[in-house]
Parts: sequence; C-alpha cells; structure tokens
Amino acid sequence: MKRIAGLLVLLIVSVPAETAEPDPARLKRAVDRILDQPAFAPAFWAAEIRSLRTGRVLYERNARKNMTPASTMKLLTTAAALDAFGPDYRIRTTLETAARLDGAGRVLGDVFLVGRGDPVLSEKGPDGQTAFDSFATALLAAGVRRIEGRLVGHEGLFKDRRPEDWEWSDLVWSYGAEVSALAWNDNCATLTVTAGERLGEPAVVERTPLSDYYSLVSDATTSAAGTQSDLKLVRELGSNTIRLSGTRPIGAQAEVLDVALEDPARYAATVLAEVLEARGIRVSGGVATSSDSLAPGLRELAAHESPPLAEILKGVNKPSNNLHAETLRRLVGARVEGEGSLTASLEALRQFGVRIGAPELAASLHDGSGLARTNLLRPHDIVGLLVAMDRHAYAAAFRDSLPVAGVDGTLEHRLRGSAAERRVQAKTGTLRQTNALAGYVTNKAGDRFVFSIVLNHNTLTGREAVNAIDQVVTLLAR
Repeated sequence: MKRIAGLLVLLIVSVPAETAEPDPARLKRAVDRILDQPAFAPAFWAAEIRSLRTGRVLYERNARKNMTPASTMKLLTTAAALDAFGPDYRIRTTLETAARLDGAGRVLGDVFLVGRGDPVLSEKGPDGQTAFDSFATALLAAGVRRIEGRLVGHEGLFKDRRPEDWEWSDLVWSYGAEVSALAWNDNCATLTVTAGERLGEPAVVERTPLSDYYSLVSDATTSAAGTQSDLKLVRELGSNTIRLSGTRPIGAQAEVLDVALEDPARYAATVLAEVLEARGIRVSGGVATSSDSLAPGLRELAAHESPPLAEILKGVNKPSNNLHAETLRRLVGARVEGEGSLTASLEALRQFGVRIGAPELAASLHDGSGLARTNLLRPHDIVGLLVAMDRHAYAAAFRDSLPVAGVDGTLEHRLRGSAAERRVQAKTGTLRQTNALAGYVTNKAGDRFVFSIVLNHNTLTGREAVNAIDQVVTLLAR
C-alpha cells in the first residue's frame, strides 16, 4: 500500500512538469505568425529555443546559419572571462618605482602607474574615493611630496587598441573608445549640455572630468523653448580637441555626450598627475606612457583592487558596455594564451568553445563586444553556450550579470506588464539593421528555456523588431 501511495505522489508531482513544456508544433505556429509578418519579408530571421530540463529543441529557424550577433556577442566574452578567472577575481592596479624616497619627500626617479585591465578604475568606492584619490592618500602617508621623474602610464599587458573592423563613425563616441590595460572614465570625456537662461545665450557645458588632457571649443547657443535641439559634435581622429556647435532649447533636459579620447594610458596618467598636484604632490618630470616590459626591482608604493569579477560582469552585460567587454577579452587572451592581443584572445575564445561543446562559437569573430559588423555567430551555438553556462560552476554569477526584463539594464523598459516581466534574463543586441536577444526564460509553471533570436537585414525601425522578439519571449513565459 505504501508503494502505491508513493507512486501516486510521484505521478501527481510529475504531471505539471511534463505539461509545462510547450508543444513544439503549437509553438512553431505561434512563433511563425510573429516572425512571418509581411513587414519582415525582406529581412532574415534566425532563432532557436531549447528546453533546459529536457534538452529538446522546441523551435528552430535558420538556427545553424551565420548571423551578425551585435551585442549578444558579449555572452561569449563574459562567459569565457568567468571561466578563466572565476567570480571572485580582482584586478590590481599599482604605483611602482625603482627610485628611492629621500628625506625631503622626493621620489628620485620615475613612478609607474601600472594598468592590468581594470575597466572600472575610476568608479568611486564606498568611501566616495576613486582609485586615484586613494593613491594620493597613500603617497602622502608615505611622506611623498614630489616625484622628480616622470609619471608613466604603463599599458603593456594589451597589444591592440581597436579591432580593424570597427567603423570610423564609431570611434568618436564612448561605445567605440580605444582599449587599453590602463583606462580611466571609460577612456571618455562626458559633456552635459543644458540651455542658457535666455534666447541666444551660450549653452552651458559641464565637463567630467575637469582635465587639461582634452580641450573643449563650444559655439553652442540657446534656442527658443519647444524648438528642436541640433547639437553637433566633432572630434578629429588623433586629436583630443572637442568642438561643439548648434543649439539647445530652453527647458529641454540636459543632453549627455560621452566622447572617446585618444591614448587612454596618457589620459589616465595625466588625470592622476592632476589629482596628485591638487593634493600637494608635485610631478616635476611630466607624464609619459610605456608598453615595454617593466624593469625588475620595482617596489610598490600604492595599490588598488577592483571589485570582484562577478560585479564587473554586471557592468558589461546589463548596460552593454563595449569597452569593458573588449577589456575582458584581452584579459582572457593574456590569461590563457599569455598575450593580451586580439589574435590571442580569439584563440582563447575558440578553446573555450571547444571545451563547452560548441566548437563553432569562434569561427568568425572580430571583437569581444559585438560592435564589429563582421562578427558571425549561429543561434544554435549561442544556445549551446547558454546551456553550458547554466551547468557551469559559476552559473549563478553568469545569469546575475544579465539584464532582467522590466527591471534593469537594456531590458529595464522592455516587457513591463507582460508575462515575461522578471522572468527573462537575457542579453540584447542592437546595430543598424540588426536586433537580437538571447538568454533564459522561466515560465509560470517553473519550466526554464534558453533561446537566441536574431534579425538581420532589417530596414524597418528597431521598434518593430524589438516588439516581435518580445512577443516570442512572452509566449515562452506563459
């Protein structure tokens, strides 16, 4: 009798689990109705949906075709970084010198600001201080009042600053900033532009950081309330002079412009020198940069450790930060292949794909962020990656790095009020003529699915593509 009762309990528990998985034929009809809208006829859809519980493919369309992935590429980069370093890894930035400190508080030689790939070096800690504020405090506590040599920004860990396949128009803005092992403020200057109080007055431009490393020439003026803003920004390649013109209407919200700057290591070293000078530590030898191997015998004057890698990943995937993704890819190359170059990091990603059972993952990749229009990934392989990471030792850290539907990141304003709200953790991808979404969804019965949906060659606005993708995800969440 006890055995029969046990079997009844087992049957009662198992029925909801079995019925939670969608019928593939019904799902196909429903998804096809969405993707086969006449407006998308000139475009190209590719998708795969798989059950995490059974491993069964529930839907596929062109899933083994190469597609431009846009920023869903970051799934591979962050997964490989997590696999290589673990969620608790911290990146150390140091001030080092071979010179002695004399009795007058002088460091009698060069001081090296050694970057090792911390992408969040400029972020303020719990005490409200940046790493450079902490460096100044440490030097003052050690009795340093003057650096007689140079302050050298060292970026030797990485070999390449930009992938070859990025477009010229990307390079002026933060999403196309140069990559360096020594980065500050995302290698950008942030301009916050507001109108003046009266018609014709100069627009008010707030600069962050206030550094002499770059210059601003602004002819922007204030226009009448209700008119269209027409700000124009130019920064010539190879120059750190930013030119701003056009108008900003009275009453309009501030416009924030994040402008990429050239030579990140020199930028970081310059800002640190300015911080030290403001705290009373003179840098008499000026600022320089180096990628040469560090000389033996250097001693550490001060150090700063980044947040754990798990927290850094959230700053990559949730807002879709290209610079941070590119930094992580080079770090993976340095760890796995011994060189922080594009070539080495691609090989490291290839090896990672082989280990997780997705050998085609790195077949045609040209960056780590998805900005390169020449990247090619198959939805089938993206799904394979997501399945593998769901079983990975660091699965929780990986999932936690992804935007949550209706809550945060690039999904904060998507899927609100739908069955998918808070039930989807996924990475978005957006380029001209490309929209993508890939990640995990949990339906109301608790069953979990993994999916990758990509639209290429789309000549409509992105809104139509996003709506279609969201409709598919909402079907799964129901």
